[in-house]
Amino acid sequence: MSASTFVILIIFFASIALADDFKTTDGTEYKNVTVKRVEPDGIVLSSKSGISKVYFAELPKEVQQRFNYDPEKAAAYSSEQNSAQEQLRKQQEEALRQKAETTRKNNEQLAKEQAGIQWTGEQRQNAQALKARYADLQQQEDDLLHRIGEIANLPSYLEGRSGNKYYSYKNPARADLPYLQSHLQDVRHEKDQVRQQLEQAQR
Repeated sequence: MSASTFVILIIFFASIALADDFKTTDGTEYKNVTVKRVEPDGIVLSSKSGISKVYFAELPKEVQQRFNYDPEKAAAYSSEQNSAQEQLRKQQEEALRQKAETTRKNNEQLAKEQAGIQWTGEQRQNAQALKARYADLQQQEDDLLHRIGEIANLPSYLEGRSGNKYYSYKNPARADLPYLQSHLQDVRHEKDQVRQQLEQAQR
């Protein structure tokens, strides 16, 4: 490395490290700032208020020359940066979309599970109610069969006597027999219906 080149590099890096003032072509001033980084399309400045980037296109020609500004390299760099930012934006959008889709699927699955739990609970309650009703109907059937059996064993007619004359008449104790038999048919019909419903509820 020649001595002149070494001196130029020292001056260049010194110009970056030391605090400096810059003024853009529209009059914006950056005072007592340090050049943190030089990029093909501009310089990144650091100050007490924070970090900002100023593009060479906004700076005077002498500043552009000082930092070896090349418009073609700057355009290529800006295009590359824009592409990278666009790619990053798309990736972020896709990540958000996938997250939303995952959340939606999870919510749907949770809703299905909750609905299934609720349905199972309702089915269980319904089956228990049907079992209780079936047991009640079975008891009614047994009671009716017992009463019908007792009445059926009674004589259909009874004999009476009026003076020297004998006569027969229907046994009043058997008067409820047709009603009990009809009621027995109703109970058995409902019991069959409840049994079918119970079989469906237990599937």
